[in-house]
Amino acid sequence: MTMFATDVSVGVDDLAVEVEARGFDSLWIPEHTHIPTSRRTPPPTGVEELPEEYRRTVDPLVALAAAAARTERIHLGTGVLLVAQRDPIVTAKAVATLQNLSNGRLELGVGFGWNVDEMEDHGVDHRTRRARAREHVLCMQSLWRDDVASFEGDYVQLPPTWSWPKPEVPVPILLGGGFGPKLLSHLVNYADGWIPIGGSGLAEDVPRYLRALADAGRDPASARIVPFGTLPDAAKLEHFERIGVTECVFRIPSGPAEEVLPVLDEQAELIERVRG
Repeated sequence: MTMFATDVSVGVDDLAVEVEARGFDSLWIPEHTHIPTSRRTPPPTGVEELPEEYRRTVDPLVALAAAAARTERIHLGTGVLLVAQRDPIVTAKAVATLQNLSNGRLELGVGFGWNVDEMEDHGVDHRTRRARAREHVLCMQSLWRDDVASFEGDYVQLPPTWSWPKPEVPVPILLGGGFGPKLLSHLVNYADGWIPIGGSGLAEDVPRYLRALADAGRDPASARIVPFGTLPDAAKLEHFERIGVTECVFRIPSGPAEEVLPVLDEQAELIERVRG
């Protein structure tokens, strides 16, 4: 499940309890630190006005910590964390702490971002966002992995450094975005899986992704392919399974419990029918 979690929607911790009770595998929430009123950047969905939930998003790591405290089984993910806009040292510590508090249930979906106005307020030139995101993730991975961590890049310089806690379970990195040469290079370089937005073109793109992993000496069988924000039906799920999709994240509306829970019930019924 994924929902645009806001200050006026059902609480993420309450939602996580309901998602787990219905047998789903995971809950993912997005990130926007703020939305500048300048609105120079058009909405990515093609609509004329950016939906209100974009300006009201909660902090994903704090909200998922609350969800972790009230659940036992489901995985809890960011979909997606805007890592180019975040300090990698602080974020690495927060993520490692949450991974351990949740007993290894955190999934880190990351993305490059689309809102030029938002990035600029964080001192990020949108033309460098992909390179910055890559360096931030690689720096975080060093902090999670190495007793003495370090990183030297164009945007991140980390001298030999001590930082704990280390994640007791490795933090999966799932990279969101549309398929193409730039995204593919990032997927092969540092990601454990791919979050395509929607499902268009996957029948052609999944084999390309898996071939690129094999060519780079990585195991294609370990790759996770997770279409995101899907409005599901039985035929779509069967198609996804056939082409090698490993998981599917359903979209639920951003709203109070009385709007969200009936949708959860409908989607749980769909899963029961598909599993037959």
